[in-house]
Amino acid sequence: MPPPSGRDADVVIVGAGIAGASAAYFLAPHASVILLEREEQPGYHTTGRSAALFAESYGNATVRALTRASRAFFTTPPAGFSSAALLAPRGHLIFSRADQKPQLDAATADIEATGTRLERLTGTQVRALVPALHESHAHAGALDPGAQDVDVHALLHGFLRGARAQGVRVHTNAALQAAEFSGRRWRLATTAGEFSAGILVNAGGAWADEVARASGVSALGLSPLRRTVIVFDSARHTGAQTWPMSVSADESLYFRPEAGGFLASPADETPSPPCDAQPEELDIALVIDRLQTATTFDIRRVRAKWAGLRTFAADRSLIAGFDMHQRAFFWLAGQGGYGIQTAPAMGILAAAVIGGKETPRALAEQDLEADGLAPRRFTITGVANKAV
Repeated sequence: MPPPSGRDADVVIVGAGIAGASAAYFLAPHASVILLEREEQPGYHTTGRSAALFAESYGNATVRALTRASRAFFTTPPAGFSSAALLAPRGHLIFSRADQKPQLDAATADIEATGTRLERLTGTQVRALVPALHESHAHAGALDPGAQDVDVHALLHGFLRGARAQGVRVHTNAALQAAEFSGRRWRLATTAGEFSAGILVNAGGAWADEVARASGVSALGLSPLRRTVIVFDSARHTGAQTWPMSVSADESLYFRPEAGGFLASPADETPSPPCDAQPEELDIALVIDRLQTATTFDIRRVRAKWAGLRTFAADRSLIAGFDMHQRAFFWLAGQGGYGIQTAPAMGILAAAVIGGKETPRALAEQDLEADGLAPRRFTITGVANKAV
C-alpha cells in the first residue's frame, strides 16, 4: 500500500537544519521534495546553536572555496528571501603570543595561498583593535576585515520559507525509524508516519551515520564533536561591539561581542554520540580560565551557556554526493563548523548533482568539482574513516 496522499515525492530529505533546508530550497524548482525533521522545529541542534561567521579565512582550502562560492548569495540574496540583511560587519582576527608566531605565519600563508588577503598586525595594532587582550597574548596578529556575522535565523528561515513557497512539504516530529529501497523507490517509516521517494538525501547532521544504518547503507564513520559556548558580561570593557571575532593562533580560544556582552568558547572538540548536547561544567571552567589567562575580562556573570555537535568527516571537508553502493542515497553531511557559511554553495551543488547537471558555475570558478566532495573520495584516497 502506498503512503497517504502528499507523502510521496521525487526527493525526501532527512534533516531540516541548514544543510537540508538549503538543499530543499534549491531542489524545489526541479523536483517535488519532502523535508523531514526529527524535532519540533527545524534547526534545533547545531544550526540553532551556531556562533556563525562568514569568513573566507576559516576552514581548510575546500571549505574556504565553498565559502567564496557562497558570498554572492549572502550579499545579494533573491528578492523576498529575507527582510533582514544576512551579513553584518565583524572581522576575523587571529592573535598570537610570541611563541605562537610560527603558527600564525603558517596559517596566514595557507589562507593567502587561496586568494584571501589578510592584514598583518603588530602587537600594538592587535591591542588597539581588541583592548581586552593581554600584551603577552598579542605579540602579532592577522586580520580578515571582510569576515561578517551571519544572521542564522534569517538564513535558515529564508531557505525554509522559500522552499515551502515552491511546494516543499515540511514535516516536524518525523524521526526516521527505517528506510527500505525496493529497487525503484524508498519507503520510509518515521514517527510521523510513512513516506516514499525516489531519492533519499541524508542531511542528518550528527545523526547522519545513524540515518545511513537505518537505510541499509554503510556508515562513513563521521565524528560528532561537542563544542561549548558561553555568553558573559564584563563591565571593564564597553563600546566593544565593533571588535572582531578573535581567535588564538593555536585555536584554543575564541571570543567576540554578543548582545551587549561577549561570547566565548574554548574551541573544545569532545567526541560525543548524537544527542541533545549540553555544556559540561569542566568545559565552562576551561573557557573562563583561558579568558582570564589571555585577556583582562572581568567575568561578572555567565549569562548563557550551551553546547552543540559539530560533525566531521575524517578529512574535515564537507560531503555531498551519492553513496558508492546505493545510488539512490545522497550524502549531505560532515558540515563540521562550516555548515552556515557554506550553505548556499552546498545547496546549489546538491541540487545540481541530484539533477544530473554539471558543476555549477559558482563552484567551478573556485576550482571546485563535485567529485571532490563525493563520499567516494574516501575509497579513492584511502582516507581512514575514524575519529578526528
